[in-house]
Amino acid sequence: MRAVERAMSDIRRGAAVVLSGSEGAAILAQAAEAVTPENLQAIEEAGRRATELVITARRASVLRLAASGLRSVAVSSVSNDRLTPELVYALADPLSTGALPAPSSLQVRELAPHSCEQAAVLLAKIGRLLPAAIVSAITDPTATDVRAWAARHDFLFVDAGDIFQYDHMQARTLRAVSEARVPLLGAESARIIAFRPFDGGLEHLAVLLGDPRPPDAVLTRLHSECFTGDLLGSLRCDCGDQLRGAIGEISRAGGGVLLYLAQEGRGIGLVNKLRAYVLQDDGFDTLDANGQLGFDDDERVYLPAAQMLRQLGFARVRLLTNNPAKVNALMRLGITVEERVPHAFPTNRHNEGYLRTKATKSGHIL
Repeated sequence: MRAVERAMSDIRRGAAVVLSGSEGAAILAQAAEAVTPENLQAIEEAGRRATELVITARRASVLRLAASGLRSVAVSSVSNDRLTPELVYALADPLSTGALPAPSSLQVRELAPHSCEQAAVLLAKIGRLLPAAIVSAITDPTATDVRAWAARHDFLFVDAGDIFQYDHMQARTLRAVSEARVPLLGAESARIIAFRPFDGGLEHLAVLLGDPRPPDAVLTRLHSECFTGDLLGSLRCDCGDQLRGAIGEISRAGGGVLLYLAQEGRGIGLVNKLRAYVLQDDGFDTLDANGQLGFDDDERVYLPAAQMLRQLGFARVRLLTNNPAKVNALMRLGITVEERVPHAFPTNRHNEGYLRTKATKSGHIL
């Protein structure tokens, strides 16, 4: 986990890392959105192999480069010329002003499941960057021991399998690290408990309202953080209404739990959410905007929520949500959902389309 955290930090700074997979596979990888002419050349010279751009199948489908159902693809060149930063940006970032080449001029290959290249894209996601990576297979004849080769060239070495397990390992190592009484408007008896994973990553919060006691089915809200809605009162979503409304409803019911999960923008991060907003202004709905960026409709992981509930002693909940997917996710993770409690609020002219899309495409019950 520490290696993955360090690798995430490196690619956010534009550095390359070495990813090692099965059967001796090894690549150099860096974030596509951090590419420059200098680091593109450096990664080719270090690995002694031309670079490829790896994007998700969702982004490839938008670009009409691949059929649906694939997990990710690698784009290697345009008309046999090497990749340039301008081409990388055009292919990876829907907000780029660069011209897109004709799909027929691109060399594209499908990637095997759980490949090093797929791990590179996942690492970019973990780093809350665009889900795209520049990669180069390591063909240097002196790299018989890849870990030692990485150390000689000052690259961080990461096992690709650790990246695929990262989200689940983070959730399974969550521990309560701090607790305090925090009187809230409409809920003066509230307590907040902070949960942190073993590697020191992002904290999730449990807000205990009133005096919920197991083994009762506790009224529970899973709320993904929303900086724009929760803090700034954005009218583009209903998150702020849902947060404050949940605190009020749980308090009126005599007590319960609100889990505040560090999964901004359905798991894509604040910067990517702002990018999606620009695409929405251009006419895409909220899910299609995510797809333009290369993300799935919902990138959230609910294992942290299940782990927190178990540590708090709650195995049975009444879930305050309009999203049946949350009910199903908790049930799969061993939490009994005895009732789905509706949680809807009036729309405004800025979020009507957003809420309509959630109902028609994501199955929300409004």
